Order: sequence, then structure tokens, then C-alpha cells
Amino acid sequence: MAALKVFAKAISYRLADEWDGASEFPEDTILLRKILEKLLTEKPEDCKKLIGTGIIEEDYLEELS
Repeated sequence: MAALKVFAKAISYRLADEWDGASEFPEDTILLRKILEKLLTEKPEDCKKLIGTGIIEEDYLEELS
């Protein structure tokens, strides 16, 4: 479950940062991140669907060797 929280956080940051209004509305970007992270954590199957897509690559959180 801890890994899921890490992926949910990474996905929420990725999506919020890609939002067109991110630079113009930084407070809204933070709000968007929090909401996305909460939703993705509460719905693990939905979160897992995004891993390995163009949104969050499968190896996004792998350690560099």
C-alpha cells in the first residue's frame, strides 16, 4: 500500500504540473494535487491503471543504478 501512495503522489504532481493553468494559478495547482492524490489513493485500481501509460511511466520510481 505504501508504494501505491508514492505512485498516487507522483501521478498527482505530474497531472497538476501539466495543467495549463499551473504557472498562473499556483494555489489551484496545489489544491488539484491534493484532490488527485486523495482520489487515487482511495481508488487503488484506478491509480494502477495509470501506471505504465504516458501519464506515469512504469519505471518512473525505479532507483537508478
